[in-house]
Amino acid sequence: MLAEMTAQQLVERDGRKYKTKATTRQHTGVLQCHDKGFGFVQATDQDEEFFIREANMGEALHGDLVRVAVAARAPEDKKRECEVLEVVERRCTEVVGTFHHRSDFAFVEPDDQRILQDVYVAPDAFSGAKDGEKVMVSIDRFDDRKASPEGRILRVIGPSDDPNVRVLSLAMSMDVKADFPDEVEAEAESIPVKIPEDEIERRRDLRDKPVFTIDPVDAKDFDDAVHVEELDNGNYEVGVHIADVSHYVEPDTAIDAEALERGTSVYLVDRTIPMLPEKLSNKVCSLRPHEDKLAFSILMELTTEGDVVDYEICETVIHSKERLTYDRAQDYIEGGYPDDKMAADVVQANRLAKTITRRRMQEGAIDFGSDEVNVILDDDGTPTNIVRKERLQANRLIEEFMLLANRTVAKHIAAPEHVDRHRSNGTDEPLPFVYRVHDSPDSEEIQQLAEYVRVFDHELPLTDGNARSSDLGALIDEVQGQPEEQVIVRAALRAMSKAEYAVGNIGHYGLGFDYYSHFTSPIRRYPDLMVHRLLKRYAKGGSPADIEDLAARCEHCSEQERNAEEAERESVKLKQVEYVKNHVGEEFDGVVSGVTKFGVFVEITDLLVEGLVHVREMNDYYVYDESTYTLRGENNGTSYRPGDSVRVEVASASVEDREIDLLFVE
Repeated sequence: MLAEMTAQQLVERDGRKYKTKATTRQHTGVLQCHDKGFGFVQATDQDEEFFIREANMGEALHGDLVRVAVAARAPEDKKRECEVLEVVERRCTEVVGTFHHRSDFAFVEPDDQRILQDVYVAPDAFSGAKDGEKVMVSIDRFDDRKASPEGRILRVIGPSDDPNVRVLSLAMSMDVKADFPDEVEAEAESIPVKIPEDEIERRRDLRDKPVFTIDPVDAKDFDDAVHVEELDNGNYEVGVHIADVSHYVEPDTAIDAEALERGTSVYLVDRTIPMLPEKLSNKVCSLRPHEDKLAFSILMELTTEGDVVDYEICETVIHSKERLTYDRAQDYIEGGYPDDKMAADVVQANRLAKTITRRRMQEGAIDFGSDEVNVILDDDGTPTNIVRKERLQANRLIEEFMLLANRTVAKHIAAPEHVDRHRSNGTDEPLPFVYRVHDSPDSEEIQQLAEYVRVFDHELPLTDGNARSSDLGALIDEVQGQPEEQVIVRAALRAMSKAEYAVGNIGHYGLGFDYYSHFTSPIRRYPDLMVHRLLKRYAKGGSPADIEDLAARCEHCSEQERNAEEAERESVKLKQVEYVKNHVGEEFDGVVSGVTKFGVFVEITDLLVEGLVHVREMNDYYVYDESTYTLRGENNGTSYRPGDSVRVEVASASVEDREIDLLFVE
């Protein structure tokens, strides 16, 4: 038996003794640091995350790929600890931060607080940087945890007290690329604006259709246009026309490689950082009014009940008759400007959109509404006001038509009844494609949500330990207009899985769709560009795409989307803190948005910003009741729970940390 176990490498011989053979406890993963000094390593070879103390990080920095040794199994409620053995790949090679000049050296204090060390810069590597400026610094050497990383200044961004520089440096610190390489710009400039006649002749000519766009007032990249026409049989033709980016951006070009690396445009609080160079995003591809433009269109025949009874996907040439803002379109919907020739088309489009919305909600879609804020800036980038974004019927009109187009495109590839349309893979299986998927929530998260809403006398029914999208949607509808609406909606959003891009279709939980993709925004989303290429390829009978390559691109684009969303949120938070600095010492009404054992989060009603009243600043000893999400004072009996109305004073606002401290007004 011992000989057998030795052969199987379960035990090993040590002289005259046998002992168990040590199993490997080494794994490779990505280090994710926390600004408090600890971190986590998500293993790439198994589904486990390990805890790591700063003292055990070695020469690794946030984002690096590392090889770690893992300790023995931890108690059930804790993660196993690990220690960095080797930096496999230094992924943190550049850092954005503030340049601090000392007598004979300098250091850069990183904006990203997950970079736990300042970067040392020698005098010959200043590159003209001055004390207090925002800079980008390289990481050239980091050999000892007890010493600082060493680098050189790669770029001076500008003065750290400049509001515009603060936003740009924040975005760059989160890996947002601000500029295009010269090779990409040159390639873009070589693309002609004029459409060749033979290309127009090759396409379906829709220039006589009553096509219009509806976009924000400051938009320049017009991805999509629509038209609606009544047919002789009483149905309606709805045309959704999308900028034909794939005609201009070909695979294996510098533009395509850069677009893939970026993955998405980034919409910061004061600017847009596009996925494509401006020549393409704002001119060549953009569906600008009164110009012939190449489009990739889906023409759908809809009944008055909103059913799609037929459709066609084709390359087209269009001519937008009108560029409408959301406000102008809303005026049409509300009966304004009845003599404008576009007014009737917009009103009819809105009627159809409302029908589609109603059907979608009946089928189990969840409408979380809009909790976004709009920060009003002056010409210098200084915030002057914060208002909640209003979701108009005109917004919903465009949303519904885009959802319908995306859903129809996905069903065209994946739905069983449509497979015979594209048998170029020689099987009855759907061809490899890019889907927008949204998994059902984690059962533990949704059970916690059910307990949470019970505190407010609401019920979330659970089926097999999870919630159906229709039941969650009903809960969101039920709390509309209630004082606790925002805190419950936010709690529900936190319980949701993240939507992402994938080759394997699992449907979209939040929308209640079995099939969904992204087709409608190729100027600003790389997955949409991939979808366009796949549709054209399969329409011509092309071979199936490589699944592994598609999956890798989907994973990269999902990650870039998350990075962009974080940069967008943080840029808004930065301006909110800048705005609140002007109100330090003032009192406001607010609503408790969250309660933890360390304090109470309050959203100030007038300012639309959130701050924290730390428990140490409260005038009693408070105990956190996890079952009711309540902080309760032991002596005075005062309690705080989400949804409570309170009055607070702004104590401080830190632009550097993007944090607001509040005090309760007794």
